[in-house]
Amino acid sequence: MKVFIVNCGSSSIKYQLVDMETENVLAKGLVERIGLPGAVLTHTPVGRDKVVTEAEIPDHSTGISMVLNALTDAEHGVISSLRDIDAVGHRVAHGGERFTDSVLITADVVKGIEACVEMAPLHNPAALLGIKACKSLIEHAPQVAVFDTAFHQTMPKQAYLYGLPYELYEKYGVRRYGFHGTSHKYVAQRAAEMMGKHMTDLRIVTCHLGNGASVTAIKNGKSIDTSMGFTPLAGLVMGTRSGEIDPAIIPFLMVKENMTIQEVDDYLNKKSGVLGISGLSSDFRDLEEAASKGDERSQLAIDIFAYRVKKFIGSYVAAMGGVDAIVFTAGLGENSAFMREKICNGLEFLGTRIDEAKNNVRGKETEISADGSKVKLFMIPTNEEIVIARDTKAICAPLVPAK
Repeated sequence: MKVFIVNCGSSSIKYQLVDMETENVLAKGLVERIGLPGAVLTHTPVGRDKVVTEAEIPDHSTGISMVLNALTDAEHGVISSLRDIDAVGHRVAHGGERFTDSVLITADVVKGIEACVEMAPLHNPAALLGIKACKSLIEHAPQVAVFDTAFHQTMPKQAYLYGLPYELYEKYGVRRYGFHGTSHKYVAQRAAEMMGKHMTDLRIVTCHLGNGASVTAIKNGKSIDTSMGFTPLAGLVMGTRSGEIDPAIIPFLMVKENMTIQEVDDYLNKKSGVLGISGLSSDFRDLEEAASKGDERSQLAIDIFAYRVKKFIGSYVAAMGGVDAIVFTAGLGENSAFMREKICNGLEFLGTRIDEAKNNVRGKETEISADGSKVKLFMIPTNEEIVIARDTKAICAPLVPAK
């Protein structure tokens, strides 16, 4: 079975084509700047040179069509026709409480995704555009929605409810949902496999650390708490997002800075985090370089980020009654030995011991704990696409004719 994986952003489409017999990626790529000047498709058949195509790409349907043409192109394609695509898997940011697992996309499911648009106004509309385009262009292939929020639907009420009037939860679904679910699920499963155990027998803290960042407590294979909330703004200090703040700061800013609600939302999502603290950059590579040259605010931003991650790890260990493994993943978690060590230093009371030599690694799944460490430490590159592909295969296998 060949699965086409689609991840639509507001002006982009990330994609992969995966042969599920071997789980090998046949091709991958990115459509950027949809509806904007300078739109481009970068298509990479695995093992061959990437192909860059600049064109006017007014909408997602045009972008998907270009991707499918690239996949079937005589020179740089990897399949002979669209009939070779057996199923399509879509990443969908928000599934609310309705979707607790990946599902076959039907008209009713589309309505459910539409109902969550107000909770994910940038992401869900783009996913819907991708679903519509694929339905039109690859009519024969069943489609599956894989939700960022689904993995966290196992959280108990004491973890996901806010200290607000209960009627807001009943009327509007105001609660903690969490995100990065496919990433947290994948790296926890891989950590368990590397330990020679099953995820259901372990207590794992997973740290998805990138420009967007979240920490999750996974007990006996289930997410029981996670740092992101009703939206991805909550939790850790991030690249440009504030993370958790005193809610009273919002009306304070509106009065003192004469801001509208939309301006405050923009301020907290796009101008805060380590960018706002450092005044320099949202990229930790820039901050580490500046800090090494004595920039105090860059150092402060690094210190605050590491402290908040450490604090969440500690609180989740308490929530689970212990911990067997801590996992680092995503851009920063995978590539910054410095940040991993900074976060782990001070956690020795839990039974963790990081090995400096093992930790000197980038982008390769590795146990980074020292021999004899009671709690295992791992760096595991995330692979959200394979989670989407596996779920899609599992759901669609009975629907795909044998070849």
